[in-house]
Amino acid sequence: MTGNYTRKEVEDSGSLPVVVRFPWQPYLSASGLQRQKRDWVIPPINVPENSRGPFPQMLVSIRSDKDRSINIRYSITGVGADQPPNEVFSIDPEKGKMYVTKPLDREERSSYHLRAHAVDMNGNQVEQPVDLYIFVIDMNDNRPEFKNQVYNGSVMEGSKPGTTVMTVTAHDADDITTSNGMVYYRILQQTPHSPIPNMFTINRETGDIVTVAAGLDRERVSQYTVIVEATDMEGNLNFGLSSTATAIISITDVNDNPPEFTQSTFSGEVLENSVNVVVANLTVMDKDEPRTPNWNAVYRIVSGDNGRHFTIRTNPETNDGMVTVVKPVDFEMNRAFMLTVVVSNQAPLAEGVQASLQYTAGVTISVKDINEAPVFPDNPKMVRFEEGVPAGTIITTFAAKDPDTFMQQSIRYAKLADPANWLSINSSNGQITTTAVLDRESIYVKKNIYEATFLAADNGSPPASSTGTLQIYLIDVNDNAPSLVPREAQICERANANSINITAADADTDPNVGPFVFELPMHPSAIRRNWTVSRLNGDYARLSLRIQFLESGVYEVPISVSDSGNPPLSNRSIIKVKVCPCDEHGDCTAVGAVAAAGLGTGAIIAILICIIILLSMVLLFVVWMKRREKERQTKQLLIDPEDDVRDNILKYDEEGGGEEDQDYDLSQLQQPDSLEPVVPESQYPLRPVVPHPGDIGDFINEGLRAADNDPTAPPYDSLLVFDYEGSGSTAGSVSSLNSSSSGEQDYDYLNDWGPRFKKLADMYGGGNDD
Repeated sequence: MTGNYTRKEVEDSGSLPVVVRFPWQPYLSASGLQRQKRDWVIPPINVPENSRGPFPQMLVSIRSDKDRSINIRYSITGVGADQPPNEVFSIDPEKGKMYVTKPLDREERSSYHLRAHAVDMNGNQVEQPVDLYIFVIDMNDNRPEFKNQVYNGSVMEGSKPGTTVMTVTAHDADDITTSNGMVYYRILQQTPHSPIPNMFTINRETGDIVTVAAGLDRERVSQYTVIVEATDMEGNLNFGLSSTATAIISITDVNDNPPEFTQSTFSGEVLENSVNVVVANLTVMDKDEPRTPNWNAVYRIVSGDNGRHFTIRTNPETNDGMVTVVKPVDFEMNRAFMLTVVVSNQAPLAEGVQASLQYTAGVTISVKDINEAPVFPDNPKMVRFEEGVPAGTIITTFAAKDPDTFMQQSIRYAKLADPANWLSINSSNGQITTTAVLDRESIYVKKNIYEATFLAADNGSPPASSTGTLQIYLIDVNDNAPSLVPREAQICERANANSINITAADADTDPNVGPFVFELPMHPSAIRRNWTVSRLNGDYARLSLRIQFLESGVYEVPISVSDSGNPPLSNRSIIKVKVCPCDEHGDCTAVGAVAAAGLGTGAIIAILICIIILLSMVLLFVVWMKRREKERQTKQLLIDPEDDVRDNILKYDEEGGGEEDQDYDLSQLQQPDSLEPVVPESQYPLRPVVPHPGDIGDFINEGLRAADNDPTAPPYDSLLVFDYEGSGSTAGSVSSLNSSSSGEQDYDYLNDWGPRFKKLADMYGGGNDD
């Protein structure tokens, strides 16, 4: 809204109204009387928060000079007027007086920007909109609030004055540019007061808590509780608002207390030959915080244990030193140990702290003697002998020593393990003697070594024993003649077709084995005439035919083989060679293999004829079985009428179709033309007389064939009803047919077959009365 105002009344109280009038001043121009409008500005309006009213409370009065000639309507827009929060401010539409309708809260909103509008009755704008700025004046209505009610901090014991411990902060929602929001801090209380009541101070503006005096000692006071107060109005206790918080200050440990032994000397004892056993317990005292590097003790042996028999482990719970033997001690060498031990912490001592005079101690370890087992000086002990040593030969003396030199004890010997039972031992002096011939080729000898185990026991209390192993290395002698493999072979009857590779095997070892010499005997002469043997290398030779053709059969070829021992040993082996005719690939034919087995041509032909006859018999049996099956499928199916009892017994425990497998004479079913059908008085209605075949058997056969050719008919062994038999039937009842049995027959045994055969027993049993 623009224009020149002629009068402006502003009262600086902030809560009093401001009156603004906008006059129009005319000026002359060439075209006549004109008016000139100047820009104008309304100064900001200050409204104190939390005003008590009364409400509505007028803030400013806006008037236009045109209200003298026309009716003007005034309105305001903006946040707090027609925008949320609505209706905080209002204006009299006729008088232009603007009001605040309720108390304002600076912490909720610190300023408002509104625009004042002036229109005529038709809604036409008569003045430019005027900007109204309303500022909410802060009042001290909020006390400082700490971020936490409890603050945790720490400082090392022994810290110097001026060491920062922690920082506490408080926030005031009031205007921080005024004293209403300026917070100052102070310490109200310290607990405990040791060593003095004021161990800490606080920066009144930043809230930093620092040490103010020396003497922090965790071993005396491990934690302080400090009450801190924050006050606004720059700490004015008369006008400012205050709040408090708690600061918990923990004193952290430093290694300012060295460990100290509780006594200057300790003692313990250990059994000789013991290991991993605690033999003494050392105790220390440390005032630092338990189970921390400042408290954990480290023990070290500085003298008295040249053999490194002991170590000291720390118990993590009690901090005690456990003297442990890690290497067996010998009573005969050391009866006691005098150890010097020092103790320290994992962490180094704090600067300026001196080690205690009680950081060293003496430890006496006594060794207790026990009965030790005898000891074999050489275990295992090895001796060398040629195999073939006769029984009764002294091999060696396998004696043990008793380490208990201060005890007068004797040692006895016994045999524990002797797999081949070749040895014996003298129970007094340990002399080993053979009881059998030692054989290197025995299964109990492994890599030329035979092992036996012996026991040595003393007579102490309690007795002690140990075992020793004797190893006898057996030197080979040439006591085994070589042999040939394979013992059976096969070769073609014509020479140069193939040959036989033979190998020499010898149980001895070098130098009593190859190279071997292979020879054919001089007698009989046919051997060298038909065969030849040639050596391929030291262990292998080749046997082949010397002549061009040899008749098929089995031949025994003797071959002599000699080893390279001194003196050499030889052996004559028989190889069974099957000579047979071969195919183009050099393989024996089937006929040739049979001929090679020793059968003549006539025998071979006879065997072939027997095979052909056997196959013919099998073929004929198969054909007969198929025909039999076909006949079974074409048999007539005779079905009994319901409740009909036949004068025969059918066996159903045989494989087959049952009743249809029985042979019946269908000629008995012929209906004689000369006989008049006798129709007995029937309980059933008579069937109408219809044409019927004269031959019942043919009728049944036709029905059977129809059923066989019908794909929808049931299987052949199912129940098929071909005609009705009974009263009114044109066919006579078959119940009048006599049984095929001749003579009198006793059916009383049917009573023994159970209730299912009782009806048959009643009908046919009972003799002449039935």
